[in-house]
Amino acid sequence: MENQSIKTNYPALYTLITVFFFWGFIAAGNSIFIPFCKHYFNLDQFQSQLIDFAFYTAYYIGALLLFIFGTVKKSDVVSAWGYKRSIVYGLLFSALGAGAMIIAVQANVYAGMLAGLFIVALGFSLQQTAANPFAILLGDPKTGASRVNLGGGINSFGTMIGPILVGFALFGTTASVTDEQIQHMELSKVILLYIGVGLLFLAAAALFFFSKKVPDGISKEPMEKADKALWVLIIMTILLISCFVPVFKTYQVATEGLSEAQLMDLDSYRFKWLIGALLVVLGGIFFSYFSANKKADGWGAMQYPQLVLGMLAIFTYVGVEVAIGSNLGELLKMDSFGGLQSSEIAPYISMYWGSLMIGRWAGAISAFNLDNSKKTLALIVVPIIAFGVILGVNIVSGKDMKPLYYYIVCVILQIVAFFLTKDKPARTLVVFGLFGVSAMLVGLFSTGTVAIYAFLSGGLACSIMWPSIFSLSILGLGKYTSQGSAFLIMMILGGGIIPPIQGKLADIIGIHQSYIVAVICFVYLTLFAVLVKGILKKQGINVDEIETEGAH
Repeated sequence: MENQSIKTNYPALYTLITVFFFWGFIAAGNSIFIPFCKHYFNLDQFQSQLIDFAFYTAYYIGALLLFIFGTVKKSDVVSAWGYKRSIVYGLLFSALGAGAMIIAVQANVYAGMLAGLFIVALGFSLQQTAANPFAILLGDPKTGASRVNLGGGINSFGTMIGPILVGFALFGTTASVTDEQIQHMELSKVILLYIGVGLLFLAAAALFFFSKKVPDGISKEPMEKADKALWVLIIMTILLISCFVPVFKTYQVATEGLSEAQLMDLDSYRFKWLIGALLVVLGGIFFSYFSANKKADGWGAMQYPQLVLGMLAIFTYVGVEVAIGSNLGELLKMDSFGGLQSSEIAPYISMYWGSLMIGRWAGAISAFNLDNSKKTLALIVVPIIAFGVILGVNIVSGKDMKPLYYYIVCVILQIVAFFLTKDKPARTLVVFGLFGVSAMLVGLFSTGTVAIYAFLSGGLACSIMWPSIFSLSILGLGKYTSQGSAFLIMMILGGGIIPPIQGKLADIIGIHQSYIVAVICFVYLTLFAVLVKGILKKQGINVDEIETEGAH
């Protein structure tokens, strides 16, 4: 049996890689789905961003429910079920969500489509909680990191190809479709898309369930006490619901006949409640931070300041990564940004998410034992190859990529940034945080191709941040490491709150100016790296001795 556990279980690994692909494919596909739904259902920018709100809030709710169940049972629920069963349950739940999407599309109900996406992402939350440790179980623990990195690379490929496939499903490969044609387009293509997605979920679940070679991955780890942290999270959830309900209610009121000033007042009212939701998260995190500093008992992993600040960093990172991509479609419709049709934005969305793939492929190089000369060569060649893959896939799919050829300049700048990081997580965050701040400022103060390239470079800046934030946040947590990881997964919630805030800000001050949100996010991510390095130094941990392990 020991020899079997050391051998890599390739059938299970390939299935697991498919799951990683789903996360990226569906999430990035939302960036094409958002402008389509906005036009089809006649939504404002905030309403269209509810796609991201539903999708990423589900990650938070899913992780919170697992934490509550674990606290009640005093054992880790996923470990008790086993990683195999947990992933099967997650896939079945996502298939149920795909079914709900199909029903909602047939009924032509936008709220039902949001509910379907929410259920899909609930399944993803369970899958993601189990997938990384499961990948390590599928072979020799010494090579576990390479299997996780492989999954991360496939996830990034999914984020790159997702917009292309969704764009193809909605618009086909014919010449550019006008907004007027889109307005009269049937949603039947969306039904076919989600029938396919649902069947893939079921096929993956069946492969896992019936494979006798896949280990159950069951363990009986006790759940470390964190009653105070649990109550803060529950109160935060109630307050978040209280903030979003008034916003949703305003959309039930007829706005026909209202003056421009009244509409502006309504937008301001909605924006205040959205800012209130952000303050709830910030308030909950900082309350936990200062309370745990005074008395650690009952706070579990939250007694560690690096973890609490890391929760805010993950919240910010996921938020800015999603917000840049999700609002990009609307930005590109502006005359000063090319005045593109909805069907023409797929290559740009694909390049944005592909930019994350470029960085993650380059980041994965550090997981291999290469000598300095080979590593230097790989850091130069791999990002360029990844860029070529993005261009190639889009060209084969019939997209005109000529406007993006010179984006190679931004990729070269990222390569330079990689050499400055020296594989140190804190330094990586500072370098790429400043890269992100600079790119967003260039985008804000320019238009046309320069600004488009700058905003697309947000993907290059975000690409390598997840492993750096994650590793810095859980350093020194000891027996609370697993719980701390669960708290970090909850903060994927940022993808459900920051994009709608930018969307509503766009309704008030304009889509271009709304990217000030991204500037603020990158500033905090840079600040986090500086703060956490000092915190860990006081705990006797030298972060400069720790290397970043590949990409998520």
